[in-house]
Amino acid sequence: MMVSLRSSGAACAFALLLFVPGCKRSNNNPSPENSTTASAPSAPSDTTSLATLADSKQLDLLRWPDISDYQPALKTFYATRSGSLAWSRDGKPTSAALGFIQAFTDAEQKGLRPEDYDASRWPARTKSLNPRNEESLNEFDVAMTVTVMRFLSDLHLGRINPQHFNFGIDVQKKRYNLAEFVAQNAVDAADVPSLLKTVEPDSEDYRRTEQALAHYLELARLQPTSASAEPLPMVTKPLSVGDLYPAGLELERRLVFEGDGGNTAAGGSGVDHRISPVAAAGLKNYQSRHGLPADGHLTPETVKSLNVPMSVRVEQLQFALERWRWLSDPYLHPRLMVNLPEFLLRGYTEDHQLDFTMRVVVGKVAGDHRTPVFTRMMRYMIFRPYWNVPTDIVRDELAPHMGSHPGYLEGRNYEVVNSKGQPIPDYTTQKVAQGSYLVREKPGPKNSLGLVKFMFPNQYDIYLHSTPARGLFARTRRDFSHGCVRVQQPEDLATWVLDGQKDTDGEDWTLEKVQEAMSPDGEDSRQVNLKTPLPIVIFYLTATVDEDGTTHFFDDIYSYDEAIRKTLEKGPPYPTRPDPTAPKPKPGDTV
Repeated sequence: MMVSLRSSGAACAFALLLFVPGCKRSNNNPSPENSTTASAPSAPSDTTSLATLADSKQLDLLRWPDISDYQPALKTFYATRSGSLAWSRDGKPTSAALGFIQAFTDAEQKGLRPEDYDASRWPARTKSLNPRNEESLNEFDVAMTVTVMRFLSDLHLGRINPQHFNFGIDVQKKRYNLAEFVAQNAVDAADVPSLLKTVEPDSEDYRRTEQALAHYLELARLQPTSASAEPLPMVTKPLSVGDLYPAGLELERRLVFEGDGGNTAAGGSGVDHRISPVAAAGLKNYQSRHGLPADGHLTPETVKSLNVPMSVRVEQLQFALERWRWLSDPYLHPRLMVNLPEFLLRGYTEDHQLDFTMRVVVGKVAGDHRTPVFTRMMRYMIFRPYWNVPTDIVRDELAPHMGSHPGYLEGRNYEVVNSKGQPIPDYTTQKVAQGSYLVREKPGPKNSLGLVKFMFPNQYDIYLHSTPARGLFARTRRDFSHGCVRVQQPEDLATWVLDGQKDTDGEDWTLEKVQEAMSPDGEDSRQVNLKTPLPIVIFYLTATVDEDGTTHFFDDIYSYDEAIRKTLEKGPPYPTRPDPTAPKPKPGDTV
C-alpha cells in the first residue's frame, strides 16, 4: 500500500517534534555517500512522508507487514537523520543497501529464510527507484531500514525469545540499540559480510554449525536426483552382514551420499540384495553420528533415521544456530554444557577447549518430566545430600502406599520433617499427602541423588547429581529422571569442578579427597562453596558439530524443535512472552 504525502499543518508540526535535537547520534558528519546538498535532488528533504512511514506499525509492501516491534527504533533512526534518506542516492541504492540485499538473498546460509527479508522483491524495488518520485524513495528507504533491523536482530540474538518456551535464557542483555547500531554501523557499511560476522555469536561451535549447514543445504539440493531419493525398505528385525535385504546397493549408496560409506565413491560393492561388509562399516559410522547403537546392524531405528530427508537435517542445523544465538557470555563459552537430546555433558577449559565428555540421564518424556533449557552459575556442591521429595511425587507415588503399609517411609530411608528440617514423629498420611510436612530421603549410598549434587540455583530446582542406578548409563536413550540430570562419573566431575580449590584443612581437592567426602560411611550432608562459580548451560541441540567437522543428529525427544517450527511458521513479529499453553517444568527437587 502506498502511503500518501501529507502537507497539513498538523503533519508538519508532528515532523518538527519528531526530529528535534537531542538524540544519541546526529548526522552532522555524513560520509560522501550519505551527504545531501542542494545539488542532490535524489535525496528529498520532505520529512513528513518519512515521518508518516516511521510512525506506522504496518508497511504493506513487505512480505511480513506488521512492523510494530521495530516501530520505536524506526522512529528514532529517522529522527537522528533529520529526515534524510539512508539507502539511496540519485535514485540508486547505495553500496551498503546492495550489500544487505545480497545478504538477504544468502540468508539461507545463515540458517534464516530469505523470504522473511523480502529477498525476491528487492530487485524490482531497486529497478523502480526514481529520483523524481519521493514517495517510492521513502518507501524503499523505510522498507530497507526495517529489514536491515530485522536481519541484524535475528542474526544477533535469534528470531524467537527463548522465554516464550518457558526457557530460562535471558536475551535482553545482548540486545542492540538498533536505531543507533544501524545508523553507526550499517548505513555506511563498506563490507556487509564483515559487519555480519561481528553481529553473529563469536563461537567456534556456531561457526562449525554454519559450515555444516552449507554442506547439508547442498545435500538437500542434490537428494531429489540422487540414488538416495527413494526411502529404504523397512526391516522387522536387525540385519547383519550377509543377511538378505532387497535394497543392499541402495543402502550403500545412501551411506556414501551422506559421507558414511568410506572410500566406496561409486556407492557399491557389487553385492545386491544382501547386507555387505561395506554397508556394515558405513552403518557403524552413521549410527555413531545419529545417537544409535553403533553395532553395524540394519535395525528398524536405523532405517527410520536413514529415511529422514536432508531437508529435515537442514532444519535441525538451522534450529541449532537459532539456539546458539540466544546465548551471551559467559554462557556462549560455558565451562559445562548438558545437551539434552544427546544425553551428554561436556566440560571445557577456561580457554574454551573441550576437556571431557560424560554420559548423563535426563528428564523422562513420560509424565512430562522434561528437563528445561536454561543457563545459570554453578555455585556450590553438596556431598551426601538429602533428597527433598517434591510434593507431587509424595502425593502420587508415596502416599498411596503409606496407609496400608505402616512404616513405609522409614523402611525406604525417608523421614518426615517440618520446614526447619526437624523430624515429625506423629505425622499422618493425610498431612503428608497435603504437603503440610516435607518428606526427604536420608543421605547414603541408596539415596536417589547418590552421594553428591552440583548446585546452580534456578527456578526449576534442577541440578546435576550422582545416582545409585548406574545401569541406565549403558542405554543409548537415557531419559529416565524426574527432571534433574544424573551424571555417570560424579567423582571425576567433582574433582574437576573443585580443581585449584582447597578444603577446610588447606589441602587440594584431589580425587581421593572427593571419594572420602562421598564415602557411604562419611558424615552427613556437607556443603562446599565454589571459589569461582562456573557457568553451566542446560541446552537442547538436535544437531552438533565436532571439532573435526563431524556432524551429529539426534531425535527431538522433547519436541522442542517442533515448538520452534510452529512458531516460525507464523512469521514475524515473533512472540516475546511465555506461551501460556506450553507445558511448564515441574518445580521441586526432582531426580
